Amino acid sequence: MFQIILSALALLAGPAALPTPAPLLQVIAHRGASGERPEHTRAAYDLAIDQGADVIEPDLVMSRDGVLIVRHENEIGETTDVAAHPEFADRQTRRTVDGQVVTGWFTEDFTLAELQTLRARERLPAVRPANTAYDGTGSILTFQQVIDIARAGTERTGRVIGVAPELKHPSHFAAAGLPMEDAFVAVLEVNGLTGADAPILIQCFEVGPLKRLAARIDAPRLQLMSVAGGPVDRPDLTYAAMATPAGLTTVATYAGWIGVEAAMIAPDLDRPQTALIADAHAAGLKVAAWTFRAEAQFLPPGAADLTAWLTAFRDFGLDAAFSDFPAAAVAVAR
Repeated sequence: MFQIILSALALLAGPAALPTPAPLLQVIAHRGASGERPEHTRAAYDLAIDQGADVIEPDLVMSRDGVLIVRHENEIGETTDVAAHPEFADRQTRRTVDGQVVTGWFTEDFTLAELQTLRARERLPAVRPANTAYDGTGSILTFQQVIDIARAGTERTGRVIGVAPELKHPSHFAAAGLPMEDAFVAVLEVNGLTGADAPILIQCFEVGPLKRLAARIDAPRLQLMSVAGGPVDRPDLTYAAMATPAGLTTVATYAGWIGVEAAMIAPDLDRPQTALIADAHAAGLKVAAWTFRAEAQFLPPGAADLTAWLTAFRDFGLDAAFSDFPAAAVAVAR
């Protein structure tokens, strides 16, 4: 995907322009510039684009009427003002999502029209109190609206802005009668984003959805992995096993990227990195890592600040970084 973006930039610049040099590190704005604005809001995405991000990332969940909307989780008590709406008080419930019992309000119990009466708020107010000044100023976006934001950003900046949607809990939604993959492909088709050269990178922690999408569309795909656990749809498999040379070879049959928790590459910058980047590259996979944040509690041992952390991973040979602070990542990447 990213090579296509760079080629498109050269075309936008005109036939006499020199080829655009590849950055040392691609910057994926994690839920927008979510370190400076409430995540998944138009303000967060626009700021990320203006700060130079190559790609903006929306997490996708579903409404009761089958629309893909953008929230960190399908439980929205944490990221919206739903608790302040008396008309929705009786929809608070307890539900098991991917094996975890969660209490709150869930997107699958609301129509899109109802969800769009809610306002977004900062998810980590204790960590990012300055962001609370923007609480109530943004609405819940649809996937289509984020695609439109990326396209408007492309026109505004002259840079091709990619989109990296993450399919959240597709097995949960399928069990609820909401087939996420069908709705997702339909949006991609309408927007001409199904080809191998589309400025999109499809992410999921589950395996089955990515494999099925690989059979339906050619758009680039990324297998997400974390330090602990494994894909909820594959109880026989762990992310640790997927990150071995043999596991990476299997991933390469249905995806071109892996997106791993940064600690899988280097949990401590005072010690050597693991072999994961080298093994993935040997398997023909590109590597993105998540999530680079500026606050002290998120920095790994040996990193004085976010710039030092990003610089180390850039020098490790990382291909892309998910960051809540795109401006800092862009400064290191360029």
